[in-house]
Amino acid sequence: MADYGYIVDSHCHLNYKQLREDETGAVNRAREAGVGCMLAINTKLREFDEIREIAEKYHDVYGTVGIHPHEAENEPDVAVAALVERAQHPKIVGIGETGLDYYYDNAPRDMQQVNFRAHITAARETGLPVIIHTRDADEDCVAILKEEMAKGPFKGVIHCFTASQMLADAVLEMGLYISISGIATFRSAKDLQETVKTVPLDRLLVETDAPFLAPVPHRGKPCEPAYVMDTARFVAELRGDSFEELQEATTANFFKLFDKATPPELAQSAA
Repeated sequence: MADYGYIVDSHCHLNYKQLREDETGAVNRAREAGVGCMLAINTKLREFDEIREIAEKYHDVYGTVGIHPHEAENEPDVAVAALVERAQHPKIVGIGETGLDYYYDNAPRDMQQVNFRAHITAARETGLPVIIHTRDADEDCVAILKEEMAKGPFKGVIHCFTASQMLADAVLEMGLYISISGIATFRSAKDLQETVKTVPLDRLLVETDAPFLAPVPHRGKPCEPAYVMDTARFVAELRGDSFEELQEATTANFFKLFDKATPPELAQSAA
């Protein structure tokens, strides 16, 4: 395993207002905290250019292309070709976020499912991992993933994992990864904490989902990528891993899964 010496925030929303207003400050504070790379997630295709511009601006920021399930009705005619075309950019390394959200039901469930399957097809065609959001939709999520995996393999991660042990076991069996956010640090997250202990270290990622879900001790504040360090320290202690073990493993896992991304120290030296 490479000796990275830093951690990756595998899921953040740098184009959202709370972070965009001090975007460079947020990136610099993350670097100072020990975050070596950040993945800026696209949730609306109409905002893709913002993601691309942010990824181009910083050597240690990459981006994705996708439509969040909340937006499945607002952007209903997503074409696989539109995702694939945007994914050709050298700094775009993932497809999503996509998936199913039956908690808010901001879009009809059938439209969410169509959106989800289109993203999986794009992930399969590009070879890039799909970033999956799932909430209160475990059974349908597993069913769709199994059906789509039977059509041809693809890579992916369940981001901001808060679901059941059943879903964790199912996605791990399919070869997918699981990413843990600041929710794991919440006192109310006992079931999630037990599931986190069962995820193999070589399938684990950490994230902020900034500007949302600030971990303890930052609750009540807008989240930012620097706070992934607090989540990582908590998860390491919870699992009985050293922080160094968890840092190295989750960073290695990120670059294995998002294999189009170049570790920033190599990207900077090649520039």
